[in-house]
Amino acid sequence: MSETLLEVKHLKKYFNTKAGLLHAVDDVSFSIAKGETLGLVGESGCGKSTIGRAILRLHEPTSGEVLLDGTDVTKLNKQELRELRRKMQIVFQDPGSSLNPYQDVRSILSLPLKVHKVVPKNEIDDKILEILEMVELPADFMYKSPNSIGGGEKQLVSIARALCCNPKFIILDEPTSSLTAAEVEALFTIVNELRSKGVAIVYISHKMDEILRISDEVTIMRDGQYIGTWAAKDLDIDTIITKMVGRELTNLYPERHNVPGDVVFEVEDFTSINPKSFRNVSFNVRKGEILGVAGLVGAQRTELMEGLFGLRCHSKGHIRYAGKELTINQPADAIKKGIAMLTEDRRATGILGVLSIADNVSIASLNKYLVGGIMLDDKKIEKLVQDNVAKLSIKTPSSKTLIQSLSGGNQQKVLISRWLANDPDVFILDEPTRGIDVGAKYEIYCIIEELARQGKSIIMISSEMGELIGMSDRIMVMCDGRVTGFIDGDKANQENIMELATQFE
Repeated sequence: MSETLLEVKHLKKYFNTKAGLLHAVDDVSFSIAKGETLGLVGESGCGKSTIGRAILRLHEPTSGEVLLDGTDVTKLNKQELRELRRKMQIVFQDPGSSLNPYQDVRSILSLPLKVHKVVPKNEIDDKILEILEMVELPADFMYKSPNSIGGGEKQLVSIARALCCNPKFIILDEPTSSLTAAEVEALFTIVNELRSKGVAIVYISHKMDEILRISDEVTIMRDGQYIGTWAAKDLDIDTIITKMVGRELTNLYPERHNVPGDVVFEVEDFTSINPKSFRNVSFNVRKGEILGVAGLVGAQRTELMEGLFGLRCHSKGHIRYAGKELTINQPADAIKKGIAMLTEDRRATGILGVLSIADNVSIASLNKYLVGGIMLDDKKIEKLVQDNVAKLSIKTPSSKTLIQSLSGGNQQKVLISRWLANDPDVFILDEPTRGIDVGAKYEIYCIIEELARQGKSIIMISSEMGELIGMSDRIMVMCDGRVTGFIDGDKANQENIMELATQFE
């Protein structure tokens, strides 16, 4: 039996809120041996990320013990904790927010090497190149800024930073949410290499197949409570889901009752000003239809939708709704024309983290709640928020709670509420369930289906094949900035989607 590296004993983390004491983590205990991986799962908001932060004292635990090699982390002073941090690292769920946009990758990676004196100063660049090679990033990444690289690449840089100090223990919080299939495989290779060196890992993920593949044991949480820990070999996906949500999910996707009608939204010959982006794109969406958009990384799906919403410039093309030409040069134009867009990265371009739920819900429709043209009607805003909290089952202590304190699934529901307040005709949803657990995904799917049933036109980008097939009336496939074909939802499968997604010129 392997030697225990980390012990978590009766860990609790409570937050004071206006609605009272929030039990984010309530009496959690588990242990990890050297060279082992513990999968940590649970619905959004159950306390998984809070556990990770409390272990590293990024959140001060309310009570409990965290023993690393027998040393109680909760008892250390600041200097002692700083010295121990070399042994304990975390890769955050949102890589964009944890990387300094004003630094290049070289500066980001050199900082921990300098602070913890991992190598002599004259060997820092060599060490950085070694680590970049380990995460399969090219050497020229040293001189790129986080703002100039994609979400998957940011995640790999975050992983590289965690590896700089040769840690004994790493927390990986949703590490593959932005990674391609090839990058996921590269990450698993890294994890296995680390395990062979005796590194213990906590792997937090909503992706059950990954959890079962990479974990030795799986700890399951529900509403801040510890449900139990099981050997991964004794579990399957259905069992995990049942224990996680406290009920059986017989279907991953809801029954669909939407009936697509006439074509209402049309895009013709839409082309970016960037010759390497989307070009000559034409498609239509019917009233009450869910149009899935598939494609590999780099297919320019997000760029296309941002162009339609006025976030990117286009050189030519037409957008029509109900036969009427729309001129969209900025998001304000799109909003006025009844178009809403849920962006891919909710933390970077969706939520306003320092504002409350009420502010985030109402900010796109403030004109509706003005009194005398100058003052906001707080009572109407509160009613709007409470109606959406009830309708979308948003878990929050209060409307005044900061949105950044909510789980990913509840943040996404708040963003949907923001657009519902405007009563749009066309919803563009870019990766609406990314980083969300299976239970919350189902709730989002139900919302999407209900919107379609109400006659809203839905355009949904997703990198999950199952999601596209399970939710779409039709699927539009893109490759290298072009539309390569359409597939009826009932005829779609991974094979015919991939065939169209790989039609490179």
